[in-house]
Amino acid sequence: CSLQAGLAVLLKAERLFHSSYHSQAVHIRPICRVSHWFAKLPCAGFTVAACLFLVQDASCLAVSWELRQTLTVVFDFFSSGQGKKDWSLFKMFSRTLTDTCPLASQSKVYVDISPKNKEKELLEVSPPPTSVHEAIVQGDKRTYAVYDLLSPSLFNTSRSLNVQLKWKRPQDSSEMPIPTLHAQRYVGGYGLQSGEICTLIYNTHPYRAFPVILLETVPWYLRLYVHTLTIITKGKENKPS
Repeated sequence: CSLQAGLAVLLKAERLFHSSYHSQAVHIRPICRVSHWFAKLPCAGFTVAACLFLVQDASCLAVSWELRQTLTVVFDFFSSGQGKKDWSLFKMFSRTLTDTCPLASQSKVYVDISPKNKEKELLEVSPPPTSVHEAIVQGDKRTYAVYDLLSPSLFNTSRSLNVQLKWKRPQDSSEMPIPTLHAQRYVGGYGLQSGEICTLIYNTHPYRAFPVILLETVPWYLRLYVHTLTIITKGKENKPS
């Protein structure tokens, strides 16, 4: 569908590349191919489709390749001078969703509507979502408004979907909540001998540890020496793998 329909309609280059952060990635991995279907009987009270199961090849003799493309973009309207945390698809991308791609078997938009204050609902999303999904992310319960572009009722009232999120009342503080896992990075020193990259990773969870995969984008003017890599946790050095 290219840029004619589906979620790719939002990929307007001048908006994406002028954002606070953007990252594109392509992930390719081998997966064991599904060998065959079988029906589990009896299936009282269920349709036949609900009784079909996939059996994976345990020996993994047949392998398929999975291709996954991701695009991560961060917009920061609050610090850019507008002073508002409200946002919409049109405000970010200068476009709205008009139709789904006929070739897509799944096309959904997830909006995190988890309240900052557990006692008071501060977020209001419009139009009403097709469903609401709850999940546990890094030990915290998160609530997502789900917009299924394949749902016939989504484009019935309007041929354009402009998801908007508003705060029901001004927040008590302008400070944004600190995520459980967050990081800071800075470049120090100068030249090839004394130049350095420092990355600080914080885990604010009271008791849980998380595995972390760190992908560094090295500036062109810095040359890395692997033998100088040090990892320090709570004042003690850890040998990197």
